[in-house]
Amino acid sequence: MKITKKVTFIAKEEHIPTVKKLLEDMVAPSLKEAGCLFYYIFQSQTNPKKFFAVESWADEASLEGHKHTAHYAYYKSHYEPFVEDKYTEELELLDEGAYGVLR
Repeated sequence: MKITKKVTFIAKEEHIPTVKKLLEDMVAPSLKEAGCLFYYIFQSQTNPKKFFAVESWADEASLEGHKHTAHYAYYKSHYEPFVEDKYTEELELLDEGAYGVLR
């Protein structure tokens, strides 16, 4: 079953560039992983401290595989000192058929 989620990061003011770099560095290697349907990083234009990772995985096994990669381990071991808050929301695409085939 496909898994899509949005992870919100609130960076500490003085660490916005660091959080941005950590998240940007996740994109290219994640997109190369088996089962990654999409992986986007956004920064709020109205609140530059706020970042969003929106990602979708083919199934639970793909997401678990992602959590065992070197780039994920690096991110996971480095982000906490630079953020005020982090939370995750599970998402469901409505009317998926209207969008055509996703990867």
